[in-house]
Amino acid sequence: MKAKVHVMLKNGVLDPQGEAVRHALGALGFEGVEGVRQGKVIELELSETDPAKAEENVRAMCEKLLANTVIESYSVKLA
Repeated sequence: MKAKVHVMLKNGVLDPQGEAVRHALGALGFEGVEGVRQGKVIELELSETDPAKAEENVRAMCEKLLANTVIESYSVKLA
């Protein structure tokens, strides 16, 4: 089973990488980009076959390692 985790900074948290991308896009002539939020995607290959148990395990991974839950939010999708 595969799991895909999307991690993003929470709203209101300064995103300096996103701001750098927004600025660079403007410098390259791409106008009208008013904001950029940058995140990360983590793909996991799991041996677990029970979807409920797999999601529970991945959420535990996010809480303990994959996301800084103080400033980041995450979502989990199983495939």
